[in-house]
Amino acid sequence: MRALTLSLVALATALTASPSLAQSRTPAPSTARGAVAPTITLAETAARRAALAARVDSGVVVAFGGRELVHDFTTFFQLPSFRYLTEFDEPDAALVMVVRGKQAQSTLFLSPIDPRTAFYYGRRTEPATSVARTGMPARVFSALAFVLDSLADTGLPFYQIPDVETMDFARDDSLTRGQATIRTLVAKHPSLNVRNGIQLVLQLRAKKSDAEQALIRQAAEISAEGHRAAMLTANPLHEYELRAALEYEFTRRGAARPAYGSIVGSGINGTQLHYMKDSDPVKPGDLVVMDAAAEFHGYAADITRTIPVSGTYTPEQRQLYQLVRDAQDIAERFSKPGMKVRAATDSSVAVRARGLAALGLVESVDAMFDPPWPSNCEANPAPCKQSNLWMIHGISHGIGLEVHDPIQGTGAAATYQVGDAFTIEPGIYISTRALDVLPDTPKNRVFIAKVRATVLKYQNTGIRIEDDYLITDKGLERLSMVPREIGEIEALMKRRPATQP
Repeated sequence: MRALTLSLVALATALTASPSLAQSRTPAPSTARGAVAPTITLAETAARRAALAARVDSGVVVAFGGRELVHDFTTFFQLPSFRYLTEFDEPDAALVMVVRGKQAQSTLFLSPIDPRTAFYYGRRTEPATSVARTGMPARVFSALAFVLDSLADTGLPFYQIPDVETMDFARDDSLTRGQATIRTLVAKHPSLNVRNGIQLVLQLRAKKSDAEQALIRQAAEISAEGHRAAMLTANPLHEYELRAALEYEFTRRGAARPAYGSIVGSGINGTQLHYMKDSDPVKPGDLVVMDAAAEFHGYAADITRTIPVSGTYTPEQRQLYQLVRDAQDIAERFSKPGMKVRAATDSSVAVRARGLAALGLVESVDAMFDPPWPSNCEANPAPCKQSNLWMIHGISHGIGLEVHDPIQGTGAAATYQVGDAFTIEPGIYISTRALDVLPDTPKNRVFIAKVRATVLKYQNTGIRIEDDYLITDKGLERLSMVPREIGEIEALMKRRPATQP
């Protein structure tokens, strides 16, 4: 969490001066089954490589695609950055760009497949047909080592694009084919200047083109229909029934796969941020946190709804739900072109902190505690505020080729810019488990004694509301048009059939 910097005066002014986004928009139509998908053209992909070459100036860019799967339990999906630069969706390929004076010569290296195996898994693009298919010439993959060895003698720096599944875990992934290839090359050419080129690619990926925006819109619309289907699921007895409703609708509407592991957590499971077992019973009286979305032609959506198993929120659940919804609403009002990203976060934190104090779940808005994780509370007091214990994650991230994709602004001064695609996802999670992990200190003993009874009142209540957005030249556009107000959700759930069809 970032430190709270927005003044309460500015916060109050924004709350009274800005109309609700929910009131100012007409819901988007549902995604039609069998609709024609937008496409990323060869011209757009070539422009991406040209933009990368302009940033490199002179050097050798090396990017590896995903490997062939060693099992038949799922299908192949291309690595995000390799797909961005090539739009090539076959395994065991590599891209080499030789850049001189900001002009690049790009070559793909492809792995042929023998005719017998092709009967099982289909034919692959051959070097002879690569130009028509990809806009680039190609060679067989076995020639790559010789080519890289020759280029290492040119004196040009090498820019490696890490071949990782997701940038979230890039630091932990050191055994990829690309990493091994570069290590071997450096061992043979110790003076080789190897640079990590991923930031150059992420800078390009941050601004979504018109075609990318259209794909993200469609991913969000498909995902929204999945959440509607889950809300209309009759008499679910287990979490996996709701997950099945979500993912069935994703598939029915043309999604390639879930954009990430679907999170369907009932009761105490809803207080675990990345719960993905989805196997426990759902019980009347519990809330279910459903964080699930579809990937469509490589582009991810990310939506969360929190619904009551019974179809009706209890008074305590309504209090916390409305607090989270208010926190999302104020963040939306600060998410406009040119506005600071930090202001959206700070305003959301401020709303929730005031609400938690009013409910008696913290001693005061600015009350502190001794956290169980390393933190310099004097330099950065935000993680050490009691309210942080109940809202332990940030409220936003970019979306795109990865579910956590870059946006254009970085750092504390970052502002929203046209072409940004992102989420807003405040949450509150109440459980005595959070109190149980606190170190035994005088400050924490006082805190626990004052709030424990109130915590038990809201015990095992997790609430997260997450929507997807674009910044356009017209302002903020919400993409995930699925019910999110208390009355809307309860009204939709009343339409559930009595039994499963």
